[in-house]
Amino acid sequence: MTQEKYDLTGLSCAACVARVEKAVKALPGVSRADVNLLKNSLVLERDPSLSPEDVIRAVEKAGYGASRAGAGAPAREARDVYEREAASLLTRLKASLVFTVPLFYLAMGHMLGWPLPDFLLGERGALPLALTQLLLAFPVAAVNFRYFSLGFKTLVRGSPTMDSLIAVGAGAALLYGIWGLYLMAAALSLGDLHGAHRHLERLYFESAAVILTLVTLGKFLETRSKRRTGEAVSLLLSLRPKEATVLRDGESLTVKAGEIKAGDTLVLKTGETAAADGVVLRGRGFADESALTGESLPVEKEPGSSFTGASSLVSGYLEILVEKTGEDTVLSQIARLVDEATGSKAPVARLADKISAVFVPAVILIALAAGAIWFSLGEPFSFAVSIAISVLVISCPCALGLATPTAVMVGTGRGAGMGLLFKSAAALERTASVDVCVFDKTGTLTLGKPGVRHVIPQGVSEERLLSLAASLEKLSEHPLAAAVAEKAKEMKVPLLECLNFTQIPGEGLQGEIEGTLYRLGNRRFPERAGLLDPSLEESALKLGEEGLTVLFLSTEKEILGLISLGDPARSGAKEAVAELKRLKIKTMILSGDNEVTVRAAARLLGVDSFKAELLPDGKERELRELAESGVTTAMVGDGVNDAPALARADVGIAVGRGTDIAVETADVVITRDDPRQVPAAVELSRAVMRNIRQNLLWAFGYNVVGVPVAAGLFHHSLGLTLNPMIAALAMSLSSVSVVSNALRLKYFKPSSLKDPPGEASGGKLPQGASPHPTASRPSAPENGAFAPAKGEAPLKGDDMSEKIYLKVDGMTCPHCEAAVKKALSSVSGVKKADASFKKGRAEVVLEKNSSVSPEELVRKVSEAGYEAREGKA
Repeated sequence: MTQEKYDLTGLSCAACVARVEKAVKALPGVSRADVNLLKNSLVLERDPSLSPEDVIRAVEKAGYGASRAGAGAPAREARDVYEREAASLLTRLKASLVFTVPLFYLAMGHMLGWPLPDFLLGERGALPLALTQLLLAFPVAAVNFRYFSLGFKTLVRGSPTMDSLIAVGAGAALLYGIWGLYLMAAALSLGDLHGAHRHLERLYFESAAVILTLVTLGKFLETRSKRRTGEAVSLLLSLRPKEATVLRDGESLTVKAGEIKAGDTLVLKTGETAAADGVVLRGRGFADESALTGESLPVEKEPGSSFTGASSLVSGYLEILVEKTGEDTVLSQIARLVDEATGSKAPVARLADKISAVFVPAVILIALAAGAIWFSLGEPFSFAVSIAISVLVISCPCALGLATPTAVMVGTGRGAGMGLLFKSAAALERTASVDVCVFDKTGTLTLGKPGVRHVIPQGVSEERLLSLAASLEKLSEHPLAAAVAEKAKEMKVPLLECLNFTQIPGEGLQGEIEGTLYRLGNRRFPERAGLLDPSLEESALKLGEEGLTVLFLSTEKEILGLISLGDPARSGAKEAVAELKRLKIKTMILSGDNEVTVRAAARLLGVDSFKAELLPDGKERELRELAESGVTTAMVGDGVNDAPALARADVGIAVGRGTDIAVETADVVITRDDPRQVPAAVELSRAVMRNIRQNLLWAFGYNVVGVPVAAGLFHHSLGLTLNPMIAALAMSLSSVSVVSNALRLKYFKPSSLKDPPGEASGGKLPQGASPHPTASRPSAPENGAFAPAKGEAPLKGDDMSEKIYLKVDGMTCPHCEAAVKKALSSVSGVKKADASFKKGRAEVVLEKNSSVSPEELVRKVSEAGYEAREGKA
């Protein structure tokens, strides 16, 4: 199947949408056709045997225009289309007002006693006044002739639209006014001046003009509002700079962004924005990536770091090797995703389309019936005509057609600004109804980077234990080996020569160091040798219960100590699970890891259930069984092994930094390494669906109430009728209200992201004495290690790192944050520093036993040019 996009002309309401979709779907080989009223676009999937010309002919036969959309649809900014349409409507509105205002004055003036020229007063002035009204109404009808041409064309073809209702209503008013002129002329030919004057009060020229003018006013306001709904793609594309500085043959050149090629070296100075994606070759600095990821804090960049186009350098100097340009950049891919999502159709929109397909013909019948009934009941013909016109005008289904696409467009745009990319409107709708959220563990809830948590020596020094372990592990390719080697590098312990190195599957490895055979691995080594004493075994068991992997280092005669390793929980993981529970969504982990580790992760993060040691097909099978049980599932993952499960889930959510296949398979992509984005996606989708329901309720409710009133149902009981001009105003405002309601989504803020995640959202291993009575104090666990569940006895380990909070005045931007963070991080003894210009504060985590004082930190911030004082958490 081939997917294509077409630009449409002539669309005005939901009935138009239904008409075009019906015409295109009738073509052989078309499997999908979605028309977007907001974007005036058609997206279809067709068999290659069907030509684009066949599609265009089908659309034209239905009464509308169509043309193939250009390549790179996101580049054709919807904002420009809205600007042109708004400018055209404004011109028509001004011209209409020029004639409508004096026409209204003349029509109402003689009845309200307003001053008028003498030749237009009294019985002798009746015919001149009527002719003047006709002359003023004619230009208004001519300026807005589009309603008549399109309206009657679709009416003749048996598929009436909103334009048909306007054309019939305004046309009836004009024709009835012309008929009144003939009656006046007939009365005057008989010398009946009084009869001629009586017909003057039954002219509807001003009603026709006011209807057309108010409809045009409503269309203008609607288009202005619609322009704001399509800002997401436009704003994304506007982030791309028009020029860039590159190094070629050792010379610095300024070139247009479109002339940058892969392999160029891009020069980026403070305050500049990258025009392409690449990797940092030279220099250091802090980048603001908030436009693409939604993350407000600047990210440090150094040689080897990736740099995404549209990210700006808030401080420093960088030389970047360009890898991707133009449509291949992350910015263009995001813009394309947003554009495709806003152009797709949510299943809930089908309801409005089905109703609109029969709504307009039904309204025409109601209008004719209402007019005929009132005339048969003895009311004047002018009253019956007024009733019919009011019904026609008030019932235009604009609001129905706009109810869903406006909310979807604004919602997906808001999601893009938050780092949430919904690939389709259907995905946006399904996310709102998720019952169970399934997580992969490694790389999703955890960092996917194992690290050493405890070094517990027995009979040797901590440095000696780590040196021997790292000397063995340096010859292994296992991920845990890299973690041990990294810890040895961090503690600057020497590596020793290892001979006769051997890996023993299922147990570990061994080798000779300085003439002694050492073994490093799981408990099977010392257990088989009879070296495992109960107290050491108990310590290892406690560590294992906390989700840590325990390695034993031993000789043939004794155990020299334990090394525990763990995969830290991602910042925000625990909060994400808690938020999902608040949203009444059950949580589950499906992982390929061993059961002990997964059970600990599930317990400590508060996940409801888990299944461990699963292969990719096992994860997919679990999702299929959940679906068969009748629940709506979401799967969150980032690896190749998650792709089958992502495809099987009702909503696949991929972490943006994950593998290409995971991102390609998913329905939603989150661009930040923050698990809280998952509940945020649910909150946003629910807000969009709530907005859609509000819009549909208003659109249906407006017609349910408006049509009976316009039809005169309450005329005898309450004396309530609706003037055609008031009906036109109500119809116009109904569309504007729907679009305005959808625009509220631009300011939506999910509660999941209101506060920054805790420093160790997954918890820390509580601190204290060593697990083993005879062991020395272990190394401090890294931020994010799992903590015991509430009520459990804390696992003894390291002392809690001390935190100091500062109030900082003068920070106004991410650049200020970076400067304060850099100043604080330069202080010896500071483990970590964060700053927020929005909150006007900084948070400092000190290394264990650090002697850094708050006064020293305040002084350092002052040297950076900001005012600081000690604050509270």
